[in-house]
Amino acid sequence: MRKFKEVLRLKHDHQLTNHKIAKSCAMSHVTVGKYLDLAGQAGITWPLPDDIDDSQLEQRLYAKVSRPPSDKPVMPSMQYLFQELKKKHVTMQLLWYEYKQDNPDGYQYSYFCELYHRWSKGLDISLRQEHRAGEKAFIDYPLCQDSCRMNQNPL
Repeated sequence: MRKFKEVLRLKHDHQLTNHKIAKSCAMSHVTVGKYLDLAGQAGITWPLPDDIDDSQLEQRLYAKVSRPPSDKPVMPSMQYLFQELKKKHVTMQLLWYEYKQDNPDGYQYSYFCELYHRWSKGLDISLRQEHRAGEKAFIDYPLCQDSCRMNQNPL
């Protein structure tokens, strides 16, 4: 059973240290500190009202504090970055500067690059080579070098 009331009483009435309260209540001094922090955050002061019981006190101590939803930075358009990087003299650094001008609270450069590289790994990129049959000869040079050398050395 939790001893919220006892911890608060010993702290405020007797001004005991957390270690002495922990010994008296047979609990860890870390737990005593946690209870006192929770009471401070919940705005609970001593003496407690007479009509409050342990379950109500626990609900007040562990009540979720309503916080505004965290504002995540705006994600950059990966398709836009992909198209822009194809242009001459366009770098990730330049694109990040543009992104930061539009979104001052946006991602920092390293995470910006990481997001782009994660996205780009999912692309199915292939190099299409269109040609008419017989118009071009495709030669595997490393293999050709060995066979050409053998033909050039007269023995």
